[in-house]
Amino acid sequence: MRQLIAGNWKMNGKLAEVAGYAQAVRAATLHADLLICPPFTLIDRFAAALAGSGIALGAQDCHANPHGAHTGDTSAAMLAEAGARYIIIGHSERRLDHGETNAIVAGKTAAVIAAGLTPIVCVGETEAQRDAGEAETVVRQQLAHSLPEGFAGVIAYEPVWAIGTGRTPTEEDVAAMHAAIRAALVEKLGETGKGLLILYGGSVKPGNAASLLALPEVGGALVGGASLKAEDLLAIAEAAPRG
Repeated sequence: MRQLIAGNWKMNGKLAEVAGYAQAVRAATLHADLLICPPFTLIDRFAAALAGSGIALGAQDCHANPHGAHTGDTSAAMLAEAGARYIIIGHSERRLDHGETNAIVAGKTAAVIAAGLTPIVCVGETEAQRDAGEAETVVRQQLAHSLPEGFAGVIAYEPVWAIGTGRTPTEEDVAAMHAAIRAALVEKLGETGKGLLILYGGSVKPGNAASLLALPEVGGALVGGASLKAEDLLAIAEAAPRG
């Protein structure tokens, strides 16, 4: 199975950057699947710039309801209309900064699936939880309560303390957590859980991508800051194992 390299631009990016970025990624020959998740304001522009390229577009969040009186929110169906095919749900910055619980994440995930899109559900522990020896327990609980019945999508493991800090867990820690996530997915979803991609995220950059992407049960990467430069995201994609 080809790995998925997903770039999460977060609250960055301007209209003037779209054309050059799209041209750069379109010109690349890739052996991994590429996904760009820009801010809402750039999705339709990217959709036009990447049309016919095979490079996917995603959004960084959505509301759990398909429509209604929810000022400032955007539904999965609206994002699909703009060109998104994936939606990131439950990123630690949403869980921490916006108080999103596992139940809220599960509701949004169900909405993404109902809209015919693919959710990327994020899980991960804080530094305090890891130091207390609770990392695996926390992640298993997030999986148990953030995934709706019949879940079909992508999981992204992002240790919260490694996001945007330049720090990464050891390769042994990443492999152990991805193995635990796989076991939890199989326990919850049966055969379906054996085939879902599990991405690693947290200070992924060209210099460490090859070693991280080669680890067992790592099915790709969710890339934050390094995705803002097309050449860096493409270097990470190039580091993916050839399958």
